[in-house]
Amino acid sequence: MFKKLLIANRGEIAVRIIRAARELGIQTVAIYSEADKDSLHTMLADEAICIGPARSTDSYLNMNRVLSAAIVTEAQAIHPGFGFLSENSKFATLCEEMNIKFIGPSGEVMDKMGDKINARAEMIRANVPVIPGSDGEVFTAEEALEVAKRLGYPVMLKASAGGGGKGIRKVNTEEELAPAFESASQEAKAAFGNGAMYIEKVIYPARHIEVQILGDSYGNIVHLGERDCSLQRNNQKVLEESPSVAIGKTLRHEIGSAAVRAAKAVNYENAGTIEFLLDEKSGQFYFMEMNTRIQVEHPITEMVTGVDIVKEQLKIASGKKLDLIQDDICISGNAIECRINAEDTDNNFRPSPGLIKELYIPSGPGVRVDSAIYSGYEIPPYYDSMIGKMITYGATRDEAIIKMKRALGEFAIGGVKTNIDFQYSILNNRDFVKGNYDTSFIAEKLVRNNA
Repeated sequence: MFKKLLIANRGEIAVRIIRAARELGIQTVAIYSEADKDSLHTMLADEAICIGPARSTDSYLNMNRVLSAAIVTEAQAIHPGFGFLSENSKFATLCEEMNIKFIGPSGEVMDKMGDKINARAEMIRANVPVIPGSDGEVFTAEEALEVAKRLGYPVMLKASAGGGGKGIRKVNTEEELAPAFESASQEAKAAFGNGAMYIEKVIYPARHIEVQILGDSYGNIVHLGERDCSLQRNNQKVLEESPSVAIGKTLRHEIGSAAVRAAKAVNYENAGTIEFLLDEKSGQFYFMEMNTRIQVEHPITEMVTGVDIVKEQLKIASGKKLDLIQDDICISGNAIECRINAEDTDNNFRPSPGLIKELYIPSGPGVRVDSAIYSGYEIPPYYDSMIGKMITYGATRDEAIIKMKRALGEFAIGGVKTNIDFQYSILNNRDFVKGNYDTSFIAEKLVRNNA
């Protein structure tokens, strides 16, 4: 096992990793920008080192500064968390070249699965169902028009290299395509340095289902069941649950097996997530993409399986074999996660940074809060607006929902606006309670109705 680990991230995921490392007896190094000098992760780590100004490009995204911090502190490994450099193949390769273990797959595997065109080709070879789409990258609006005509509208434009909701546009008609292509391509170029797009047929209505996998360096791969991530706003997840009410025992086996095939096809190592779209009417599921990192919503899988995914990441990266085989994985009960964002939901979800004047974090059986905020903490305006995650577990889905509503009612955050009331509106919605929702739910039944 490593003696010292550098966490190349901030906020709640940095705190989550520090806690897992401490329980494994690993010393930790926190990096931070000037804006994060008073952040909780800098206080919890054994060491903390400033790597630059507030802007991400000058700090958390600056590979040289992150690697220099690892060298100076003699860290043997780097955990990237999610976001920032977590899916940057160049960074993973640089770590390897400098004999620093990157907690995640190799840069080569990232390139295979991070590029949506390459990933699609790999999945076809692995006999994993894929969404009908373009055969390769599309560089011009003229090319896009030809592909869309072949597939039929509506289609989805997606950045070839990237994720996180950037460079994505749904196009319903031929007239919409050219301007949508140009704007999505420009957004992708700004976010990822690559404006190439690819095009998919829209599967609608659909569920967004993802499967958590773990793989070691000896070829052993298991899946930890599925998460339903259909509740999204502008392609950003809002509330997730596990297991999905839309998936029964047979389909769970099929989709889980497909995820394992996908991971084995690229000799995947460490934690990863295979994302699918599920057409509920036909029962057919389609590969969307693979996230080669820990996911924001990993806690709900931990709650229903009892597997500590972050600890497993660290064990795998240190060269240990998986202790688990597929028959060991048992999905028990139900878990829900609500993302808590500092945002003004009455003003188009505008970010709401500022000073937290009062704070009460709920607790009790079946309640977990992953966060890095505290009373007196100043939420900086430079980063993502997510300030925490509320997770509840129940023997049944109804129990998990009831616990979530109770816990949200106790969660008091003074001084900034949050989306807690918006989460209530989801939990109290009759269709959500019945499990009757898909990826259009928030846009069609909540935001539109409240406009």
